[in-house]
Amino acid sequence: MSKREVFWHLPGLCYFRYLNIVLINLMSQYPESFRDGYRIGSVYGTFPGAIWNGGRTVFGITSKGDMQKIISAYNSKGVPVRFTWTNSLLEEKHLSDTYCNLIMKMADNGMNQVLVNREVLENYIRREYPGFKLISSTTKRMLDLETLQEEIGKDYFLVVLDYDLNHNEEALSALQPHADKIEILVNEICYPGCKMRLEHYRNQSEAQLAFDSNPTFKCPNNSTPRAFKECMKRPAFLSNEEIESYIERGYVNFKIVGRGLPIEFVKDSYLYFLVKEDKVDFIRRKLDSTLADLMKPAVRRA
Repeated sequence: MSKREVFWHLPGLCYFRYLNIVLINLMSQYPESFRDGYRIGSVYGTFPGAIWNGGRTVFGITSKGDMQKIISAYNSKGVPVRFTWTNSLLEEKHLSDTYCNLIMKMADNGMNQVLVNREVLENYIRREYPGFKLISSTTKRMLDLETLQEEIGKDYFLVVLDYDLNHNEEALSALQPHADKIEILVNEICYPGCKMRLEHYRNQSEAQLAFDSNPTFKCPNNSTPRAFKECMKRPAFLSNEEIESYIERGYVNFKIVGRGLPIEFVKDSYLYFLVKEDKVDFIRRKLDSTLADLMKPAVRRA
C-alpha cells in the first residue's frame, strides 16, 4: 500500500452523524484495522430544510444548538464539514435566506468547506464567507475534457470528477498533473451515461426550494436495489485494487456516495473501502455494538 496520505469524504453529516462519529473514533482507536494512510477528509451533506442544498432533497429543520453540536463533533476531531450548496436553481433572491446564512456563520471557523455549482451563490460565499474552501460539484456534469481542465484552473480547493470519467484513461492521463485537486466518486449508483441526471438535479433543486416532499421526477434507476453489492456491478465502481493504482498516479481524494441511501449501504461502503479485509468483521462488530449503545437512550426517551 502506498504511504501517500489519502483523503476520504463521507456522506450524511447530519443524517449519518452517529455512524460517522463512531467510524472516526474507531479509526483513531484501532488504526491497525484500517488501510494505511487513509484519513477522513470531510463529511458532506446539509442540515434539513436548507434551501441552498442540492443533489438530494432533505426536509425538516435542525435547531441552532443541535447544528452547533454536530459541527463541533466533527471539527473537534479534525474533520471538516462540507455543505452541499448545489441547488441548481438558486437566484439572487435566495442569498439572504436566514437559515442558510445561520449555518454558514456557525461553521465559519476557517476549517470547513462548501460544494458549489451556481456562480451567484459561489460569488456570495467568496465575498461574505471567505474562510470556506470551495469545491466544484459533480452536479455540474462536466464531461468535456477542455471544460474540466478550465475548471481545475480556477480557484477551487477540489473539483469532483463526473463518475462517467472514472475509467476514462484519456481524461485521467490528461488530469494527472492536477491529480491532487481531483475528487473521485467511488461507488456511484446511477446508471452510466444517464441522460436524465441533470434533469433529476433540477427536479431535486425545485423540490428543495418548494419544500415539496413528492417531486414528480421518475428516476429510471429507482427499481434497482439500493445495496452495496449491486453498486459493485456498476461500470463506474472503483475496486480497492483500482483505487490503489489511482493513488499511485497521485489521485488522493475519494468520495463515498450515500446521501438518501440506506444506512446499511453506507456502512458496507465504509467497511469495504476503509477497513483492511481481514479486519472487516471486527470493525463491523464494533460499529454495530457502539451504534446500538448510542441508540438505547433515544429509544428510552421515545
